Amino acid sequence: MEPVLDARLAGVTPGPGAVESKSTASWSAIIAGAFVAAAVSLILLALGSGLGFALISPWDGQGVTLTTFAVSTAIWFIIMQWVSSALGGYIAGRLRTRWPGTASHEVFFRDTAHGFVTWAVATVLVAAVMVSSLSAVVSGGVHAATGVAAGAAQGAAGSTSPAYVYGLDRLFRPADPAVAAPSAPDVRSEVTHVIAQAVSSNGTVSDADQTYLAGLIAARTGASPDEAKMRVTDFIATANDAKDKIKAAADAARRAAAKTAIFAALAMVIGAFIAAITAALGGRLRDEHP
Repeated sequence: MEPVLDARLAGVTPGPGAVESKSTASWSAIIAGAFVAAAVSLILLALGSGLGFALISPWDGQGVTLTTFAVSTAIWFIIMQWVSSALGGYIAGRLRTRWPGTASHEVFFRDTAHGFVTWAVATVLVAAVMVSSLSAVVSGGVHAATGVAAGAAQGAAGSTSPAYVYGLDRLFRPADPAVAAPSAPDVRSEVTHVIAQAVSSNGTVSDADQTYLAGLIAARTGASPDEAKMRVTDFIATANDAKDKIKAAADAARRAAAKTAIFAALAMVIGAFIAAITAALGGRLRDEHP
């Protein structure tokens, strides 16, 4: 017997024994399409990860640049989203229950709604899988961090932060570098601590520290005071340049991540539209070939 809602939309007066329809959603078709879309997404995600690892390299000067990698990632995510959404929406449209006697515009709306809901369910499924995987990684990281924190709490007096080691060096710094330099076994470590403190703060070394370092270098190498001071200045400049390069790389990574996230959001929106359209196409073919 025709449902009352379908009969009214078709312009037919329902009979006294007609039953009011509770839902026009074909959840079996929606769930089937969602699982298809989620499975295709995971397959393409694994394939894209493999291709990505093949493109990048841990060695400097090898592999693709960060910008190329970010663009490639965004393009692949768009492909992954569109292909999975199209397949999931089409499957939902072809498998949904027929609505005989329903107006064509209502059928189109229901089909597009089925495609959109299919996309939404598939997105939640993929997100749940990814969150579950990340939770396992984070859980392992928390246990490792707990062990590190416990060790740090026990050895707080032996902190290795730049400010701490720099202050410790200054505490035991000799009054005359020329006398202390030949017998001091950790001159390089002390110089490293001074430069690390400068780079981690404002990038400048005080005049007193520069004079002390120049004295150490002159005593160790036999260089003149002016040459030793020039070496100190050049080394500080080199350390600051390295810091600037690291900051530039971090900023480039941040911008690439932001662009990738924006493209991913746009791809998901268009994926929802594609799922709705392919569901309408699948539903039309379903009605044409009962």
